[in-house]
Amino acid sequence: MKVLVSLIYSFLEAPETRRNLGLLFKFLAILVGTIALYSVSFHVIMVNVEGRDYSWITGFYWTLTVMSTLGFGDIVFQSDIGKIFSILVLVSGIVLLLILLPFTLIRSFYGPWLEAQIRGRAPRHVPDDLAGHVIICGYDALAIGLIERLALYDIAYRLIEPDPAEAARKHREGLSVITGDVDSRETYTSLRASHARLILANLGDAVNTNITITARDVAPRVPIVATAEAEDSIDVLELSGCSHVLPLHQQLAERLANRVNAGHAEVHVIGGIRNLRIAEFAVHNTPFAGRTIRETQIREATGVEIVSVWERGKLLPARPDTYLSHSSLLVVAGTEQQILELNLLLVIYDINYHPVLVIGGGKVGRAASRAIRRKDVDVHIIERNEALRARIGEIPSRLFIGDAADRDLLMEAGLNDTPAVVLSSNDDATNIYLAVFCRRLNPEVLILSRLTHPRNLEAIYRAGADFALSYTSQGVEDIFAQLHGRELLVIGEGVELFVVPAPASLVGRDLGSAALAERTGLTIVGVQQNGGVVTNPPPSTSLHRGSELIMLGNTEQRQAFARDFG
Repeated sequence: MKVLVSLIYSFLEAPETRRNLGLLFKFLAILVGTIALYSVSFHVIMVNVEGRDYSWITGFYWTLTVMSTLGFGDIVFQSDIGKIFSILVLVSGIVLLLILLPFTLIRSFYGPWLEAQIRGRAPRHVPDDLAGHVIICGYDALAIGLIERLALYDIAYRLIEPDPAEAARKHREGLSVITGDVDSRETYTSLRASHARLILANLGDAVNTNITITARDVAPRVPIVATAEAEDSIDVLELSGCSHVLPLHQQLAERLANRVNAGHAEVHVIGGIRNLRIAEFAVHNTPFAGRTIRETQIREATGVEIVSVWERGKLLPARPDTYLSHSSLLVVAGTEQQILELNLLLVIYDINYHPVLVIGGGKVGRAASRAIRRKDVDVHIIERNEALRARIGEIPSRLFIGDAADRDLLMEAGLNDTPAVVLSSNDDATNIYLAVFCRRLNPEVLILSRLTHPRNLEAIYRAGADFALSYTSQGVEDIFAQLHGRELLVIGEGVELFVVPAPASLVGRDLGSAALAERTGLTIVGVQQNGGVVTNPPPSTSLHRGSELIMLGNTEQRQAFARDFG
């Protein structure tokens, strides 16, 4: 009863409801007036034309039966004027009673009442004992990817949705959501923000600044991570109290640029875990191309372990007999000194000193071009929009204005000789199309592409891309690095390097008998135990209590590990 009274009160207090009720009452007044007019007209025609006399109740009765199309037929007009009047009453009754009245009732009363009920179901508070949760301020591709990863790690979250109806819908779909304004102090108080593990501000730069200031007032010691669209917003967000800023466009561009194999051969360190450095290098134009991993003798020469191989978008386990092609990209692990030894081994080999081709002169294209130029490699940019010429400026060695789907333009820009093509369009369909086009024109070129939606990952690889990365994956990895207080490590789209304690089911067993890699598909990078790390451990490696597994794989493989081994 208490909930019902509250619901009725909130329904009646809504300004829109009061306006709708006013319109409903006006319509009902018009309807009553019309019925009264027809009842009087019935008497006038019956007395003056038909020569018959009926009571006022009968006139009202006849009007309602005709307007509602019941038409009992006990009272009918005989004259033409009476029949024309009957037609008028019937047609107006159909419009007023059968069309306008239901529509008005639904729009003015039933619809708002249903919406009030839905809004009433939207959660507005969290349990009093909730702690260690992540607060997400906006529902976008980054939030969707983060929610999936949080579920894998069994970390609670709450999503803020300002619209109560939308919040109720998301709640029905199984999302942990509360309704409230992202810039309201009461919202973060209701969310127990001071007990949260992290707050993510993932809306526009101006809104994120407001969120940071508001949330920081409620939760002064909780880390706040914010996305930034413009480089100038980074300082503003940090000054407003943000713990960590994610300039996703810039980071995505730099990570794509790091995988460009131009100039001389070199190792690119992409992160670290424990005392290991994780790095990548392309085997193109090196003596390792055309050999198996065993034949490369890299481990014997430098101490670096090859942990996996990227081959046209597929991450393959590094086995001794794995064949390395000119398009292979090796993921290696070792100490800083071992990585340095590998770099000294590679530096004498020249890859390709022709300019790198960047298609798209937007934010990502310009940032990627700057990162490539910092490596003393020339860049050619193809941009369709003439209006971006001023923004692109002198970043590239040459700028080509035109459609990248033009074969002659691509050849003039250097597709035949370039070591790599970076597809930076913000439209996934365009990047997929251009990947097919560039691959057919130059089968040997390295194709790197940005993605907006991770669902297009398989399509871009089938189109011929060698490597692709989306905002979602890099954003999620960065947020989890903040959550766990570790160094950021982005290996590839959907691929994660993580450390887990050896589960009880594996303690006392060796890796060979557990068949961990065969059952889950994970790549075991190393085992940390007894104060040291064994990289690329052999099957005979025994796991002890307190051992930690350093593994490489995707979300599905991680779920398989949790399911099979606990």
